[in-house]
Amino acid sequence: MKDTIPLLTLAVLVSTTALSAQTAITVYNGGFGVVRDTVPLDLQAGISQQSYSGVTSQLEPESVILRDPTGRITLSVVEQSYRGDPVDQPRLLQMFEGETIRFLKIVDGREVIQPGKIIRAPSVVMSTNQHGHSQQRQLEPIVEVDGELMTQLPGTPLFPSLGDDSILEPTLSWKLYADQAAAFDAQLSYLTGGMTWKSDYNLVLPEVGDQVTLTGWVSIQNNTGTTFEDASIKLIAGDVNRVQDPGQVRPQVMAMAMRSRADEAPKVEARKFDEFHMYALPLQTTLRDRETKQLEFVRAERVDTTRLYIYNGTGGIHYHGGLNINQNYGQNTQSEVAIYREFKNSKENGLGIALPAGKTRFYRMDSDGQLEFTGENVIGHTPRNETIRVYLGNAFDLVGERTRTNFYKHPSRDLIRESFEVEIRNRSEETVSVQVVEPLYRWSNWKIVEHSSDYEKTDAQTIEFLLTVDADQTETISYTVEYTW
Repeated sequence: MKDTIPLLTLAVLVSTTALSAQTAITVYNGGFGVVRDTVPLDLQAGISQQSYSGVTSQLEPESVILRDPTGRITLSVVEQSYRGDPVDQPRLLQMFEGETIRFLKIVDGREVIQPGKIIRAPSVVMSTNQHGHSQQRQLEPIVEVDGELMTQLPGTPLFPSLGDDSILEPTLSWKLYADQAAAFDAQLSYLTGGMTWKSDYNLVLPEVGDQVTLTGWVSIQNNTGTTFEDASIKLIAGDVNRVQDPGQVRPQVMAMAMRSRADEAPKVEARKFDEFHMYALPLQTTLRDRETKQLEFVRAERVDTTRLYIYNGTGGIHYHGGLNINQNYGQNTQSEVAIYREFKNSKENGLGIALPAGKTRFYRMDSDGQLEFTGENVIGHTPRNETIRVYLGNAFDLVGERTRTNFYKHPSRDLIRESFEVEIRNRSEETVSVQVVEPLYRWSNWKIVEHSSDYEKTDAQTIEFLLTVDADQTETISYTVEYTW
């Protein structure tokens, strides 16, 4: 199966002249993106001033690159300014704090102008609670009207003109030096926060059997403060290192948008890029500010999976690298038998593509034709030909019990001998196989001196028994381990 995804483009304005630009966006897992635009420039020899409006409100100014992609023009940025605080009502109220402005309100169906002095503009302040944690607190506006204070606006505020220095969109301004007069399309690139994407997988099992239909979706969220029209989008999967500034917070992915069926639609194309994997969306997409879009990027109709039952009666205790002779250590037994689903990400199994990290949700078809949810978990970035194992919960009808039957410490030799018995009770109506995991957690030098069933050494400190238990039956394994040091 070929793996695939869609691409984005945006239109922007340059304030010196009416400009249109094609935009490409690359979104990374870490909550940031790279925006690339074409900016038409008309430069004179020497210094020219240019402005570009419509960049994001979370642009990282130090990341901006402006260049002639052909290399024919020697272009230098002498000075760059970034205005990321376009005016809006809260900002204007702050700018006129302490001054009297007019407010428009409706009284008995008539428009009435009411003057009011802005004592305090609405704002958000940080405070520390009794537990020492920082928290945000919203301060309401305070407006003086006819000698009385109001904690709300008395109407729609009417602001005086701010002059030419105000901006309505985040803006980049440059002083540019060119060695000759030229008109050309410059390439603008910059990093921005407020973009993120994630993947999700839905796996549907039939009423009987273990072969699933797998559908993978990508959800892209735009919280940059800017809408991108007809944009080309690429997605990068992998852990790309970023240096985080103190206090920097990146927005998280939010709810997914409506899904659209695309059985014959263009497919998301995946390929290796440097040490990561890139997914290119085949269609241009409009990505509005504060919008989340979802697109299907992989579908596999017949993926073989295996259901696993795993019992670790110690609750996950393992060897910590030192000798432990405490007689009571490791005796906190648990009864739950875990359920896992396992499948191979291979071409032979209908997949064989790099699967980005995401949440996997399993469903099974009921006898009435309805899908029922059976569990979910998160997988990491998974290269092709690797095996995926997903924990889905605990089995209702399987009960495990682990009992230490003997503990002996030699009085003069450095030796401990310990015996265990593990019982699995199957209260279901079908035969099951349970992997019994036994960590050898006391010391690195050990040997099994007695065992009732065959076992497999899975790593330096773990052995496993495979136990088959018939319906409504009980099976038991026992073993003795000897530690010497």
